[in-house]
Amino acid sequence: MTSTLAVALLAMLAVGGVAYALLYPMLSGENRAEKRRKDFASPMAVRGIDREAQARVKRGQVAQSLKEIEQRESARTKISLETRIAQAGLDWTRKKYYVISVVTAVVLALVLFMLSGNAILAATGLFIGGLGMPPWFLKRCKTKRLKRFGLEFPNALDVIVRGIKSGLPVNDCLRIIASEANEPVRSEFRQIIEGQALGLPLSDAVVKLNERMPCAEANFFGIVIAIQQKTGGNLAETLANLSRVLRERRKMRDKIQAVSMEAKASAGIIGSLPPVVGILVWLTTPKYIELLWLTQVGKFALIASAIWMLIGVLVMRKMINFDI
Repeated sequence: MTSTLAVALLAMLAVGGVAYALLYPMLSGENRAEKRRKDFASPMAVRGIDREAQARVKRGQVAQSLKEIEQRESARTKISLETRIAQAGLDWTRKKYYVISVVTAVVLALVLFMLSGNAILAATGLFIGGLGMPPWFLKRCKTKRLKRFGLEFPNALDVIVRGIKSGLPVNDCLRIIASEANEPVRSEFRQIIEGQALGLPLSDAVVKLNERMPCAEANFFGIVIAIQQKTGGNLAETLANLSRVLRERRKMRDKIQAVSMEAKASAGIIGSLPPVVGILVWLTTPKYIELLWLTQVGKFALIASAIWMLIGVLVMRKMINFDI
């Protein structure tokens, strides 16, 4: 009887222990707490994964945008004559350019022939007037126009930043610049507005701006707009940073120009000394210097000296010019 009671007691204790082990987590709330912890932690993990995936997608879009811009830049290896005329800010046609080139060549050749009576010198003037002076004039006009654009462009970016912060759409900010900014920024942004009116996206219209104005300012602006159109973000803050960077670049360029003025003056004096001295000697004692162009040895020495002097001037020009 005693053994039977002991076995029953042990069986009851075992069943009670098993029931306690199984039911205690439910009665104490541990299961509910664990479930709440899982429910709380799971969305955070999912959100973290989503953020990482979004960051990867955004980085991929930015890389793709930069790759497309680099491909467009590398594809523009040859610039047409119409594009060069547009970059210079002129309204010439191809026919007008060729007519001006022919007239310049003929006039320069006639002037040199009348002054010297040498047909070779006249032919040289014909070549320089037709193929040298018109491209040089276009390049000079383009350089001046790019300089004016670089001075005014940060102000245009500030207008866009203030307009976006005040709640205006980007297109309205561009219209304000197209109507109130100084040239050549006003005409360039007017062409952006006209391109959008014809159905071009803003990023493509800004790429056209970089084609017409091949400078770092327009290139940076095109990159910012292209990336913002694909990935989003705070455009006002990005353009404000771009405006600050452009102003700092301008300050750096002006500082370098001021520091290098002494070297430029020295190079100008050194480069002008030989022809000035030659002219002064010819004016004072022409018989003494006439041997340079009357004898074969003198002609050879004159040509060699001119070539050597040209090399020296180009080297000095390369040393005192800096690209920022």
